[in-house]
Amino acid sequence: MKSAVETLNPTRVRLTVEVPFEELKPSLDAAYKKINQQVTVPGFRKGKLPARIIDQRFGRGAVLEEAVNDALPKFYTEAVNEGELSVLGQPEIDITEFNDGEQLKFTAEVDVRPTLEIPDYSGIEVTVDAVEVSDEDVEKSLEQLRDRFASTTEVERAAAEGDVVVVDLEASVDGEVLEDGVAKGVSYTIGSGQLLDGIDEAVTGLEAGGSATFESELKGGSAAGRTAQIKVDVTSVQARELPELDDEFAQMASEFDTLEELRADSRKRLERMKEYDQATQAQEKVLDKLIEIVEVPIPEKLLEDEINTRKHNLEHHQFPALGLDWASYLEREGKTQEEYDAEVAEQATKGIKTQFILDELVSKEQLSVNQEELTEHLMRRAASSGMSPDQFAQAVVEGGQVPMLVGEVARGKALAHVVEAAKVVDTEGNEVDLSDDEEDETGETVEASSEESGSEAEAAPAEDEAGEKA
Repeated sequence: MKSAVETLNPTRVRLTVEVPFEELKPSLDAAYKKINQQVTVPGFRKGKLPARIIDQRFGRGAVLEEAVNDALPKFYTEAVNEGELSVLGQPEIDITEFNDGEQLKFTAEVDVRPTLEIPDYSGIEVTVDAVEVSDEDVEKSLEQLRDRFASTTEVERAAAEGDVVVVDLEASVDGEVLEDGVAKGVSYTIGSGQLLDGIDEAVTGLEAGGSATFESELKGGSAAGRTAQIKVDVTSVQARELPELDDEFAQMASEFDTLEELRADSRKRLERMKEYDQATQAQEKVLDKLIEIVEVPIPEKLLEDEINTRKHNLEHHQFPALGLDWASYLEREGKTQEEYDAEVAEQATKGIKTQFILDELVSKEQLSVNQEELTEHLMRRAASSGMSPDQFAQAVVEGGQVPMLVGEVARGKALAHVVEAAKVVDTEGNEVDLSDDEEDETGETVEASSEESGSEAEAAPAEDEAGEKA
């Protein structure tokens, strides 16, 4: 087999491949065997048809077609490996010459990873928010904790904001009660906004035994997205009582003996959270700067596929759960279709550039991933997916996604390497040291950038589609 590579542009090549007819013999033998197993001819046992009978009955052309379809993926893969190409997506195969007994000639056009020049990134400078925790922040945190330990007492008066009402609900559309539109004994805190639009106004001022009706758009269920008439019956009104903010509360709500100890711990916890946010902000800004200084050609087909994948996931996975369609979604987001398309294209482009640049850095800096790093990343991904580590690991292995996870960790390490070399200061001019958090946070930053676009610019298996293109 002979092959040659022609560069069409920085992200696409054309392979020209010539295969001597004798190298097709294994595929011809396999074609005869396959046809033998599929057909029955009177006078011959199944699987024992001579090749000449198959040629007479079904035509030599059918055998040759089957052989070529079997052989193309193998020869395409050999040509890719010979050319040391990092291919993306599926090739466009065109058989340019083939006759019985003569050599097979074909071309394959395919996207490839562009060759990138990474300039000196040690001069990158970014400014991030300073870590500031005010007394008001601490008090707000304590109030939230206090709210979690609130108790309720049934009262005989009209319901008001902040009260808990126990209600029975009945939803109707076009005068008919929905089968899944009846709920009894539902507890709801007025003003929380956690149930149906319009219910706050409907129940405010009602006492136990009171009823009201209102209209609301249903967010889920059989009539999701439709406007329903809601009948609400209040069966109980309960006043919420907050515990006193004192040492006794501190002992009840925490491991501390005094309120001042709890207050000090709340301040430390808020500082850690703001430091986490600061680190994430630094990594995002460094990544943006890195993308600015590296020229990255984008394969058009890859970008098109990323955009279409994002739209497909939104339309077919998120819309049904939310009871939305394109019109209602765009209205909710306050965007036109053109604005949405531009935003998705920008996100997809950033995701692809991020992966190309960081993968190039992984190679340039010779970064590797050890088992401990992979396990830690797997644990984080499992936690964010709501699965146990064992379940997530099994799903990853069964789905053949281990290389994808390794890539995420390696790209995280590459970004950490760049962040370490960058100068990061806060808005008060203080230099920020991220050395303790870099590798933990950067993996999540890279992952978020990729998920934003749905991008996973990995080379597709070379053999998947080459045969089908014949």
